[in-house]
Amino acid sequence: MSSRDKWLILLLRLWGAVALLALVPLFMPFLWMAGIREGLDLGPMPEDRVTEYLARYVCAFYALYGLACLALASDVDRYRPLVRMFGLATIAFGIVLFGVDLAAGMPTSWTWTEGPPTAVAGIVILLLAREE
Repeated sequence: MSSRDKWLILLLRLWGAVALLALVPLFMPFLWMAGIREGLDLGPMPEDRVTEYLARYVCAFYALYGLACLALASDVDRYRPLVRMFGLATIAFGIVLFGVDLAAGMPTSWTWTEGPPTAVAGIVILLLAREE
């Protein structure tokens, strides 16, 4: 196994583990989510079914993304074409997150620590996954 593959596996495992942290808010009481939102100075959380659904849906999506990272890391040789596609999708996802954050008027610290690092991670995945 090449040094590049070792770094790729490490990155996919780390990225996957971080994304799996979304399981915590997925199962926490909605009142706790509201408290965290207010603690981040984002104002009060709307208390309706759609808001709760979307918050939990996003958490579930991130957990699924994390599982995909871990699955890809389990055999990068076998899944290399998928890993490359995943890298491209992660770049696109980071760009979309950045645009959504800007359009939604999210705080600058949020905007710059969500989308851009995601796109950069996708670039690194793509570079590390190229054929030897």
